[in-house]
Amino acid sequence: MGKTIKSYFDLTKPTIMLLVIVTGGTALVLEGSLLHEPLRFLLVIVAIYLTGGSANALNQCFERKIDAKMKRTAARSPLPTNKISPRAAFILSVLIGLVGLLIFGLFFNWYSALLSLSTILFYSLFYTLYLKPNTSQNIVIGGAAGSMAPVGAWVAASGNMALDPWILFLIIFLWTPPHFWALALVYKDDYRVAQLPMLPVVKGEDSTFKQMIMYSWLLVIASLFLLINQSLGVAYIIAAIVLGGVFLQKVFKASKVRTEKEIKGLFGYSIVYLFLLFTVIVVDGMI
Repeated sequence: MGKTIKSYFDLTKPTIMLLVIVTGGTALVLEGSLLHEPLRFLLVIVAIYLTGGSANALNQCFERKIDAKMKRTAARSPLPTNKISPRAAFILSVLIGLVGLLIFGLFFNWYSALLSLSTILFYSLFYTLYLKPNTSQNIVIGGAAGSMAPVGAWVAASGNMALDPWILFLIIFLWTPPHFWALALVYKDDYRVAQLPMLPVVKGEDSTFKQMIMYSWLLVIASLFLLINQSLGVAYIIAAIVLGGVFLQKVFKASKVRTEKEIKGLFGYSIVYLFLLFTVIVVDGMI
């Protein structure tokens, strides 16, 4: 029973969702209206997890045959390992998505529910079924779905759009290509076997690293856009510059050395970078 529950939980990709709820929670802190309503704050986080987890689970339902061909996923993903059935996985995916949407709509506003529904459909259908198997820019375009948590959280709390959540969106959007292309470089043989046109497979390492460097520069620049509204202070400026500088250094070194160790190191640091950057935003925004 415990292993089955864990398999259902793994279907939502909890490691990825941890970063998603951190980015969504950061937007809630900047927006501020729910800081004195912890239960409602937590409810937004739960809704973000359920809708994001639904998109991830649907992605695995539709890609189960592809995942079975790739060494990275064949031995650990719930569907290729037959830990749960495709039908049960699909039912769970739809169910948790509906619950998340209802939380947004009934407890907050239907505007945030509509945004979340659009994100689920964009990622699970358009990205998974069309972009990923047909274009080497799949990660860039599809990254929009994974960047929407701050926007959805802000709209849930306020009912309105604003500049700050879109800057958070831009940071995540520009972070996504160097992060996932580092993974694709390490597992390019897997993607080749699965016949997925990931950038390292289609364009080669030179083109991939050039684009990773470009997006990394844009990421560091975008991270300073939060100063436009003067909502953050000196601590954030220093953190953004230092964390961004290390990110650039690791990208340049991986591009030059091109060993698996350096590329995996870049991938690992990219996760640390986003987590620390958004943590500093939360701390600085609450001071």
